Order: sequence, then C-alpha cells, then structure tokens
Amino acid sequence: MPSAATTSVRILIGALTVIIGVTYKNYRDLSAPGKRPDLDSNEYWGPKLQGSYKENKAVLPYDISVAPELIADLKTQLDRPLKLQEPLEGVGFEYGFNANELQKVVKYWRESYLTKWNEHEQFLKKFKHFQTEIQGLKIHFIHVKPVKAEGKKVLPLLLLHGWPGSVREFYELLPLLTTGNDKSDYVFEVIAPSLPGYGWSQSASRPGFGAAQVSVVMRNLMLRLGFNKFLIQGGDWGSIIGSNLAALFPDNVLGYHSNMCGNSSPLANIRMLLSSFLPSFYIDSQYAHFYKGLGHLFKNLIMEEMGYAHIQATKPDTIGSALAHNPVGLAAYIFEKFSTWTNEEYKSLPDGGLTKRFSYDQLLDNIMVYYVTNSITTSVRLYAETMNSTQMGLNLESVHIHAPVGCARFLHELAHTPDSVLANKYRNLVHSTHYNEGGHFPAFEVPQQLYEDFASFVKKAFA
Repeated sequence: MPSAATTSVRILIGALTVIIGVTYKNYRDLSAPGKRPDLDSNEYWGPKLQGSYKENKAVLPYDISVAPELIADLKTQLDRPLKLQEPLEGVGFEYGFNANELQKVVKYWRESYLTKWNEHEQFLKKFKHFQTEIQGLKIHFIHVKPVKAEGKKVLPLLLLHGWPGSVREFYELLPLLTTGNDKSDYVFEVIAPSLPGYGWSQSASRPGFGAAQVSVVMRNLMLRLGFNKFLIQGGDWGSIIGSNLAALFPDNVLGYHSNMCGNSSPLANIRMLLSSFLPSFYIDSQYAHFYKGLGHLFKNLIMEEMGYAHIQATKPDTIGSALAHNPVGLAAYIFEKFSTWTNEEYKSLPDGGLTKRFSYDQLLDNIMVYYVTNSITTSVRLYAETMNSTQMGLNLESVHIHAPVGCARFLHELAHTPDSVLANKYRNLVHSTHYNEGGHFPAFEVPQQLYEDFASFVKKAFA
C-alpha cells in the first residue's frame, strides 16, 4: 500500500499534468489562426434606393474646386470676435489648445492663408484627382504615376491616411514614391484615396460601415483601376484598414507596410502585458526607450489622449455638429492632435510646438479639406462603426497575414508594439525599424525618412 507521501506526489504530478495540458491547449487555441470572415464584396452602402442598384463603374476626373461663396462665408465667420478664455498662468497645451496660440492661428488663417486661397487651391490640385462609384459610394482618390520609371520595376501602391489627416498628408511623400532614388530598383504608381466619409469621398448612409467594410471598398477600388495585386502603406486608420485588407484578401496583397503596426488579438494582449513586467524577454534592449510599459500607456495614452476617441466612438454626431459650422473650433480640435501626437513633450509649450515640424499653411490645408467638404461628422463616425462588439466579433486581429510586412516605428508615436507581440499575426515580418525622431504623422513630418523606410521594406520583400 503506497504511503501518504507517495500518494501526495502522485496527486501533485497529476495536477501539474492537467495544468500543463490545459495551459498548452489554451495557448494553442489562442495562437491558432482566426477564421477569415466572409464579407460581402458587393454590399451596398449608398442612400436608400427606390429600385434596383446598378453600379456606375466609370472612373472620371474630379474637380475639387471650392465655391467662392463658401470661402467668403468662412472669411465672415473668422472676422467675428473670438470668445476665448485666457489660458491659466504657466499653462501650454496641458488643458488642450492654448487660447493665445488659437488667436494667432485664426489671425493667420484670416489675414494670410485665405487671402491667398487661389494659390492654396491650385496647390491641392497639383496631383490628378478622380472619382468612381464603389458599392454605392462615390470614392475620391489621387492617382500619381511614376515620372522616372526607366530601368525600374513599377509597383502599384494603395496609400491610406487616417484621422485627423487627409490625402493632404501625402503631398510631400508622393513625389518621392513616384520618382524613386538610385538606391532602389522600384518606383511606385500611387493610389491615395480619401477614406469613405473623409474629404471628397461619400459616407455610408446606414450603420455598420466599419474599418473591415472600408477595407472591402479599398480593395474594390484597386480592382476597378486594374490592380489585382498591390502594396499597402498606412498609419492610424490606414494601418487598421490596410491590415484588415491584407487579412481578408491575401491573394491581392503584395506586401503591407505601416508606421503604426499593432495587434490586439487575445494572445497579443497577453504578450503585451507580460512585456511590461518581463521586458527583456520581449523587447530588444537597444530599443527599450520606445516601449514605456503599461503605466505610461495608461497615464499618457488612455487617460490623457484617448478622450476624443471615446466621444467619437459613442457620440460622433454630437461632436461633429459642434465642429461642422464652427471653423475656429474645428481648427482647435484638429490642430491639437498635430501638437501632442507629434511629440507629447510639446504640450508643455505655449504654442504646442506646432511650427517645430509643420507650417501653418500645411496644417490649414488639412483643415480646409474637412471644412470645405463638411466631412468632420462623417469622418468621426468611423470610430463608432469600428469600436463596437460587431466589428470585434469579426476577430480580424487573429487572422494571420502571410504577405511580407514592414513596420516602421517613429519614437514619438503614441504607443509601439514590439515584434514579439506582432509575430502571432504578421507571420512574415521581414522589416522592423526604429527611428529616434518623428511621431504620428511621418508622411507629413519626415516624408524622406518614411519613403526610405518603405523602399527598404520593398527591397527586402522582393529579395
């Protein structure tokens, strides 16, 4: 008859075996690829129809000219006395957009920028604009073909912006992509669409049009233009939409590059948590200063920077209505992001550091895209349509992506995800870089660096 000690050892071994087995099964289940959802590639998102729908597949030049009376009305609104409160003593942007800086912005907008509106409008027209109908939505896009393609391979590129950006972010990057350099064998034919509900692209007329559905529209746009296989580059929403597209339509994606790679699958979230407590197991020590742990993430990102996302994910039409007919408020709301998202330390500066990396003209160009198209409300609806249980139920974050992937990290981005966390989703991560300058808007802020990183990724992807 076995002794009590022997029995206890057997029980302990049995319990450990069960625990190890359950743990292994749970890990295997968490790391297993998610099932690719079957989304309707022809789902109609336009206004309610009286009869059957027949898509107009014509691709036509699009005139982005602004009605003179709209500009005249904007001037009238900016001429009104500002009803601003004096900022607290010694405060920069810690409480949001500093009223003293806002007065400077409005004065420049009224007295300098708008007096030269014809020049700015011509600048926005420097690339060719087009429009076509996709799934009931009129989609606007810029199409730029290579100018120096001799001896180089031409690859199609879908270039995706986010919020509060627009296609204007890419005006400094586009010439680099379409001209190339002596170090690269590739040059790119670029399609840069306004996301549905942004700028000159029509918004969906009913609920349910989230980032997954936008990716379907973006893929259909590329197919419409004759590109069955193409590259993707994006940040912010462009990163999420591009990743979704690569997950949903692997046969169409040559490669995916992002300046905001992320992964929020269950296993990735566990690894992200562990990386805060055991960073040496998950993070390359030479880049440790990029990854600041959960405490910083909670304080600086969730508590200080994500209030806008909560509003836009729950009450988009309220904030949209407050901004749509209030150009000063619109400028304050959007300009603020180009301060703190470019470098969180800028919030301690009285001018928010806005002109350290951008000019007022650049920032106002972007504001004007929202203002003249009245698209602020429809743009922020994307948060409500994506940050919900239906979209999360698609489980796209767990769908493996096998196309070549490149991730560029610019130091002052709001948060970074280490390769060890990305690996469960991006199964072919061929390019991973870290840069000690730049923030959330690299195409706008450091276009040369972003171009060189993208070109380097493409070289690796097709080596």
